[in-house]
Amino acid sequence: MGVAIRRATESDRADVVRLMNESFHRDPVSSWVFPDEERRRRRHGALMGAFLDLAFAEGYVDIAEDGSAVALWWSVPAGAEHADGAPEDGPAQLREAVDPDNERVEVIGQLTSEIHPTDRPHQYLHMIAVRPDRQGQGLGTALVNAVLERCDRDGLHAYLEASNARSRELYLRLGFTDLGQALDLPDGPTMWPMWREPRLGRTGAPSSR
Repeated sequence: MGVAIRRATESDRADVVRLMNESFHRDPVSSWVFPDEERRRRRHGALMGAFLDLAFAEGYVDIAEDGSAVALWWSVPAGAEHADGAPEDGPAQLREAVDPDNERVEVIGQLTSEIHPTDRPHQYLHMIAVRPDRQGQGLGTALVNAVLERCDRDGLHAYLEASNARSRELYLRLGFTDLGQALDLPDGPTMWPMWREPRLGRTGAPSSR
């Protein structure tokens, strides 16, 4: 399907936070971070807003023109100390800003940071959200493919952590493979670190670097 995509700006913030909150409210990882339903209802949106603000500051945000889907990306250079652009104490700062009494906000940031490769430059897909009533229509695939085509053209690698089995299957179809061991959150769900090599010949041979 054809999906018009543009770069999101700060003027989109409220709509994008609402979209991310709705899309991830019952995601296994979000449910682990906020196991209490009432607490999740009150604080989950703040976590999504913090992630979005970091993407605006350090990365880039692609959005479907009709506002139905959004993807948060970072360009990570080789040797980066912190792949998401946050300072070393970023997980602790995130916890303090979002939900100070909830250590899982900090733990998820620490664990994902520890497994994130930084030895090679790559595009990092931090999050992708699709409005619940539009899921299964190819919007997420279109958003990811828009960046993967550039990766193939320019010889760039890509990385992500799949937060559920369904999204992992999608990423496998898009050329990602499992990277190392899966991350089992303490008494919680599994996350899958995934890596993608650029595909030669998909949109032309990658340029040399």
